[in-house]
Amino acid sequence: MVCKLSTKLMNICVASFCKLQQLEKAESIIIDAIRLGTLPDVVTYNTLVSAYCHFVDLDSGYLILNRMKEAKIHPNVITYNSLLSGASKHSLHSKCIELFNEMGTMGIQPDVWSYNILIQCYFRLGKPEEANMIFHSFKSQNLSPCSTTFNTMFNGFFKTGYTHHALSLFRSSQRNGIFTPELLTYNILINGLCKSGWIRAARMILKELKESGFKPNAITYTTIMKHCFKSRKFQEGIEVFNEMKNNGYTYDAFSYSTLSSAFAKKGRLEEAYRIFKLMTEKGIEKDLVSYNILVNMYCIEGKIDKANDLLSEIQEFGLQCDQYTHTTFLDGLCRSGEIDRALDYLKYMDTLGFDSNLVAYNCMVDRLCKVGCSNDALRIFERMEVKDCITYTSMVHNLCKERKFLTASKVLLACLNRGMKVLRGTQRVVVKGLHSLGLYSEARKVQYLFH
Repeated sequence: MVCKLSTKLMNICVASFCKLQQLEKAESIIIDAIRLGTLPDVVTYNTLVSAYCHFVDLDSGYLILNRMKEAKIHPNVITYNSLLSGASKHSLHSKCIELFNEMGTMGIQPDVWSYNILIQCYFRLGKPEEANMIFHSFKSQNLSPCSTTFNTMFNGFFKTGYTHHALSLFRSSQRNGIFTPELLTYNILINGLCKSGWIRAARMILKELKESGFKPNAITYTTIMKHCFKSRKFQEGIEVFNEMKNNGYTYDAFSYSTLSSAFAKKGRLEEAYRIFKLMTEKGIEKDLVSYNILVNMYCIEGKIDKANDLLSEIQEFGLQCDQYTHTTFLDGLCRSGEIDRALDYLKYMDTLGFDSNLVAYNCMVDRLCKVGCSNDALRIFERMEVKDCITYTSMVHNLCKERKFLTASKVLLACLNRGMKVLRGTQRVVVKGLHSLGLYSEARKVQYLFH
């Protein structure tokens, strides 16, 4: 009895340290317990497997199985579910399938969560047919799919372009009474249908949501708003926002940001500012998305100092400026003609540790060309370690505008030799320009690579 209690206490301590990501301390607890005569059990090792998979990597979690073997403790379905979850988390989807098959060879019966993870992996691998086969095998395994199973299926079908299958599964599960949708389900359906362009079906689902007794939340309405604005149905999007507000539905900073962003894109900055004012009056704190929209609006108006003040305010409120924030401010500096300051800011961005400042560099190259500083743009272009087709296309277009067709052709050839695609219109402009300068040989080189 004492041993069991001691083991239970040890497991509680190990779990606590694992949650705090202090795995070394968790390991030391196990070592000390063994010295005192208390041996770890399957729960102890399952806790370690889960922690290593989540906070370190899959291999570290899998190595725990060797320790279990040495201790003559057999892994169970919880052990492998942790490994499956770890493989999925680290996007090792093929490995996830291998682990699932390994369960079978070890005589471990998968449960609903094992199948849920496997279904998700097949969808992420772009194999909806296989995911659907797994779903329909539940009955033969004497298992009943849970709400997570259905939501995974709906979401997976939408993301792989099988919109009809998602809606068909939803309707059949309703008719058969095997699934009662939740608010999360309705949000997944509305989002997927909107992205697929099935607006009438999305509105029908929204109507069913209201009739089901659930209360639409900010995600529900914001999803529809975003689609309305994306489809240029501006007034309809505003009506959705007003309906949400007038009917007392929950709305948050994201809803306000969506609406203010739509106003800003239409050039209706005064109305966008009013949305933010209303947001403040409601006591809703601005998130990073809200700040980014405000920074962009100030930059559009040339209010660089106000935009700069916002960058400081973001830090003061405990948020962290992202690449979009910095790139937007950099673009604002360029728009305002503060090129030297923009160049200094670009150097500052290089010190922030982002994986790549490609968008910022592309912005800088384009703006320098547009203000007649193509030589400076070329210098930045040449020192860029990473370039994409936008970088090359922007450089070529701007060089052509300055009638520097020979330099433009060299940039274009470098792009083509890297296997990047460029619009044929860009090629024609370069070829025509080279012909106008009598550079027929260079023109043939460009034409040859396009064929």
